[in-house]
Order: sequence, then structure tokens, then C-alpha cells
Amino acid sequence: MSDLLTANRRQAGLTALYLGIFAMVWFSVPAAEQPLRALLVVGSIAALLTAVLGGVLSARLRGAGSPRDRAADRPYLLIVVAEFAAAGLGAAVLIAAGRSEYVPVLVCLVVGLHFFPLAPLLRDPLLRPLGGALCLVAAAGLVTGLASAVSAGLVVGVGAGLLLLGYAVQALVRAYRPT
Repeated sequence: MSDLLTANRRQAGLTALYLGIFAMVWFSVPAAEQPLRALLVVGSIAALLTAVLGGVLSARLRGAGSPRDRAADRPYLLIVVAEFAAAGLGAAVLIAAGRSEYVPVLVCLVVGLHFFPLAPLLRDPLLRPLGGALCLVAAAGLVTGLASAVSAGLVVGVGAGLLLLGYAVQALVRAYRPT
């Protein structure tokens, strides 16, 4: 197996690991009644299994292939720090304003936006449509929360969980696809 192919498979495993974990977290955000609650648990389990498979794949390929691109570490760290700062400060403002029910909307928007600068850095152009879709889910959660009795957190938790799980599964399929 070529070094590039090995590095791509390892990166896909890491993507499945990280996004599987975050999908599991998003599925646990909304409070829901049965039968939706059971479906959220199933989604969480599927996300956990996807994360485990991604972790196993990346661990098996650790050290194989081309060396890690250390030049990307600093910009990656800056993007993630900015993401956490924006989400944390925004959440604090919403809580102080008595609008804590919209914290998941803000966090989903920030997560979606952070994929745009990550796409070229991680050399994964599919992160752009994922980021755009997460921004749309945040908008749908906001509109639904403002215009109906359905909680914004339910819309955002289910939507973000499904998108992240779908992307994580796609990464695993891409990694295991025959060359």
C-alpha cells in the first residue's frame, strides 16, 4: 500500500473517530419522548461504533505512511481555539440573556462554520458541504424554536447528529473501499 493511500486511510479513520464521538454527543443533546428517544439512543450507539471502528483503523495505521504534516498543527489549533471561544462566549451571552434554549443552535452554527477553514487545511473538500449543512440545521433549529413548540435543541441535536454520523460513516467507507 502506498504511503499516500495509507495516510489517507489513517486520516479517514481519525475523521470517523472524531465525528463519531461528536455525533454521539449531539444525539444526547435533545430531551425527547419515546419513540424518538429510542431512536436517539440507537443513533448514539451507531455513532459510538463508528468512532470505535475509526479509532481502530487509525491506530492500526499509526506510524505507517507519510509523516504527519506539522505545518498544519498551528492553524488547526487556532481554528479549534477560535471555535471553542466563539461557542463559549456566545453561550454565556445567551444564558445571561435568558435564552439558553438557543445555545445548541449557536454551537451548531459555530461548528458548521469551523469546517470551512478546516477543509483546505485537512485537504478534505467535502467538509465544506458538511459545514454548510450544519449551518442550515442551525437555521432550521432557530426558526423552529421561534415559530413552534418544538425545541430548537431537538432539531439541532437530531440534525447535527445525523450529519456528523453520516460523514463519519462515509469516511470509513472511503477508507475501506478497495483501491
